[in-house]
Amino acid sequence: MVSTGGAGGVRLSGAAGRWVLLATVLGSAMAMLDGTAVNVALPRIGATLHASIGSLQWVVNAYLLTLAGLILLGGALGDRYGRRRVFVVGVVWFAVCSAVCGLAPDVQVLIAARALQGVGGALLTPGSLALIQAVFHPDDRAAAVGLWSGLGGVAGAVGPVVGGWLVGGPGWRWVFLINLPLAAAVVVTALRHVPENRDDSATGRFDLRGAVLAALALGALTAALTSAAGDPVQAAVAAVLAVLAGTLFVLTERRAAAPMLPLELFASRLFTVVNIATVLIYGAMGGLLFFLVLQLQITAGFTPLLAGLGTLPLTLLMLVFSPRAAKLGEVIGARVPLTIGPLLAASGALLMLRIGAHASYLTDVLPASIVLGAGMTLLVAPLTETVLNAVETRRAGIASGVNNAAARTGSLLAVAALPALVGLSGEQYRSAHAVDHAFRAAVVGCAGLMAAAAVLSWTAIPHRLPERPEPSPPGMMGP
Repeated sequence: MVSTGGAGGVRLSGAAGRWVLLATVLGSAMAMLDGTAVNVALPRIGATLHASIGSLQWVVNAYLLTLAGLILLGGALGDRYGRRRVFVVGVVWFAVCSAVCGLAPDVQVLIAARALQGVGGALLTPGSLALIQAVFHPDDRAAAVGLWSGLGGVAGAVGPVVGGWLVGGPGWRWVFLINLPLAAAVVVTALRHVPENRDDSATGRFDLRGAVLAALALGALTAALTSAAGDPVQAAVAAVLAVLAGTLFVLTERRAAAPMLPLELFASRLFTVVNIATVLIYGAMGGLLFFLVLQLQITAGFTPLLAGLGTLPLTLLMLVFSPRAAKLGEVIGARVPLTIGPLLAASGALLMLRIGAHASYLTDVLPASIVLGAGMTLLVAPLTETVLNAVETRRAGIASGVNNAAARTGSLLAVAALPALVGLSGEQYRSAHAVDHAFRAAVVGCAGLMAAAAVLSWTAIPHRLPERPEPSPPGMMGP
């Protein structure tokens, strides 16, 4: 079955709808679970492979780099060749690279495998949401997006718990190897139950030059931020390269017949604003989670499992309330949840300042996690729906890709920049005093990013979202 371009007719209440939701949620959840579980494993990875804080940053950022740099190309490939097909290829690729990560003999191999793993993530991540947007009936899309956001967020939050259990049990390598059975289940479900869907208007050559320049710009910027404290000359050279590659990327996208990133998308003020807010929000979350696992394990002395349980309330809140948050956004508009949500999340981050050498899970970690979870639960589904509402349905793949790239870029830059900004370098992450000092500075910075996202949302997002743009009739010029 191949559907092209227009709205789908699959209903969420039917068996077909449930299978589609299962496959897309499991696929995106696999990538999200892996990303968050790896954070909990970082101290053990560092001890086993004798890695510096810079190497641990690259274990996280190598994946985010290729994911953010190529996710737009992944969305375009799905629109052209079939969203289900590219989604399945991405799942298989991700699983193979996960096996290499799990067997890595040293940190260099692990970093290289993580970079390749990000390529698989760039194929499967935009495809999951694009399939939902294209396959489901218009009346069910908001609820389906809400469930996808909530259950996907659950996977991201469950990741630290699963990662902590695996790290403290069979070992950190199983954080990667567990992806193999999950991938097998996703592939079987997708091939049997998910209808194929593509955009027949997507033609012409792919913008490979743009993809390479985007990855190069992000990679150089990441290198500049990561090496800023230890090697200023190398950081300066990398920064210059990042500016040059970024400039060439913009020029390439303006001139390309079929650009990877159609710059006209940003003619929509709503689309631009929400993606900036996404960078701020996910930058704050990426930086916060990177430092939280170090603080809990190195400073507070928590086991990996107990450290992973630090975000369990966020898991439960998103599981129960994300679909309701999606409905709330439909009723009251996106502006209020996209303002209050980041403010609540910022408050949760500041509550984490109570976590120290003698922290208690019940009195110090749990309250902060509940408030952080309430904020993220309130904002995730309205954020996703607002991005998709700003573009035509047929461009769901590229819109999803841009927003995912914004989220990954935010996390990438935060993890690259924060350790140097808060004075953590070399093997200082093994010192409880050094980690505690750096954690407190990082928390304040991340709370500031959340607050900035709230201010931006309140001032720039309309109370009621406009109707989703539709293509102009043949022979007519679009707006």
